[in-house]
Amino acid sequence: MTPQERLRELGLELPAAPKPVGVYIPAVRTGNLVFVSGQLPMKDGELMATGHVGAEVSLQEAQGCVRQAALNALAVVAAEVGGLENVARVVRLTGHVASAPGFTDQAKVMNAASELVGEIFGDAGRHSRAALGAAELPLGAPIELEMIVEVKG
Repeated sequence: MTPQERLRELGLELPAAPKPVGVYIPAVRTGNLVFVSGQLPMKDGELMATGHVGAEVSLQEAQGCVRQAALNALAVVAAEVGGLENVARVVRLTGHVASAPGFTDQAKVMNAASELVGEIFGDAGRHSRAALGAAELPLGAPIELEMIVEVKG
């Protein structure tokens, strides 16, 4: 089953690749690697939530946000490489979580993105990862997600 078919099976579809909110490009390809710039939880041009996880944003809301950011990152990848079927594997996810004082469940937030990537790509979705706490993120977002993928051929 292709990644696109898995997305449909999950009842999901890739959004349009989000436009940058600053002076950078959405992805850089070097050799067979694509480095995706940090993605916010944008849906239909708006942030899904704002604030700090563990205060204004619940763990469950943050998990929904990071899933959306992962879909946004995959949309950028698909646009860069001509479709998700050209992805050999997901190499790394890095998640930044705007954390309220004392919030230490950054890994639980990022698990939602890791699980989604695994559901879409199977074994090729197994990746290395970092889950980091942050004082503040752009536009007041609760999470920001970076992705590195390897491209076939």
